[in-house]
Amino acid sequence: MSTEDQQAREAGQPDRPGTAGGIGAGAGAVHGVARGTAPAPLSILDLAPVGVGHTPAEALVATTELARSAEAWGYHRFWVAEHHGMPGVASSTPAVLLAHLGAHTSTLRLGSGGVMLPNHAPLAIAEQFGLLEALHPGRIDLGLGRAPGTDQATARALRRGLAEGADDFPQQLAELTHFLDGDFPSGHPYARLTAVPKGDDRPPIWLLGSSGFSARLAGRLGLPFAFAHHFSGDNTVPALDLYRSSFRPSEVLAEPYALIGVSAVAADGQAQARRLARSAGLGMLRLRLGMPGPIPTPEEAESYPYSPAEADFLDDWLSKVVLGSPGEVADGLEALRKRTGADELMVTSHIHGHEARRRSYGLIAQAYGLTAQA
Repeated sequence: MSTEDQQAREAGQPDRPGTAGGIGAGAGAVHGVARGTAPAPLSILDLAPVGVGHTPAEALVATTELARSAEAWGYHRFWVAEHHGMPGVASSTPAVLLAHLGAHTSTLRLGSGGVMLPNHAPLAIAEQFGLLEALHPGRIDLGLGRAPGTDQATARALRRGLAEGADDFPQQLAELTHFLDGDFPSGHPYARLTAVPKGDDRPPIWLLGSSGFSARLAGRLGLPFAFAHHFSGDNTVPALDLYRSSFRPSEVLAEPYALIGVSAVAADGQAQARRLARSAGLGMLRLRLGMPGPIPTPEEAESYPYSPAEADFLDDWLSKVVLGSPGEVADGLEALRKRTGADELMVTSHIHGHEARRRSYGLIAQAYGLTAQA
């Protein structure tokens, strides 16, 4: 048996195709809905961004308003992500934020993009998302990542008392799945434990990744896969190819289902969209230099004294952002969808200014006929 086969079995997938022991959420909870003229479902990834001149409280209010708008516009999902030690991101605890967003929406599918599994005890996640499912039945996705979502020192502080790390991700995933489904085998140390609340249904599990590890594991488990194209664009096609070639049918999915996260900025034209996107690019540059902070303003990004290496980084980063007028963004997203074969697109406009960010998503929705107003 290969290493991947062993990992798949440990994560709850028996050898026999067509079954998925312990993975109890069907394709109906996974497949998105394409609306308007969009050729694929459109969703949003939001990090509750905190820009220069704004507070985390203001960022969370803006995220709540954006979720309500996304529902009205016709986006399918709205995911939030776990990040730590980043002053420009307010979504450090997805479960808490999702409970709040669920109370302010009624039909929008909500999820984690994702929860970083190595930072948490699997039982705690099972309880949190069991509670979310009880609060907002049939609307919750549980996306899981294997990276800490932060620097090493913060990761150690988060994992205090946890023996496992990212290398034990398949085993942690297996434990979490058994807690969610209440089906530990007889004789297991946790067989008598119950993650409460536990209803008849539970959120579908998605595996998230920016490399091949989670792609292969998701394929072998027959789970949906979300790839972070927005910060690992060079690996997108190889990872999706690996996911599809590794895929084994399960009770969750008969065929692969892949979503990709895409940086996209829509404005009145190319120049304005690029100006907005540069604020996110400078923020990413500072993060890579070990100096995370709030998202800079467009004015700061324009006046920043870039070194040649920094200018090259920014140009490369901007080349992976789909930006421009609404029509240009729609064309760019469609070209990317065709190139990657993605089943769903999850756009993220991580830019300075709550109104500019909201308008970007609104213009994208309008380009696809999801809404009449932006």
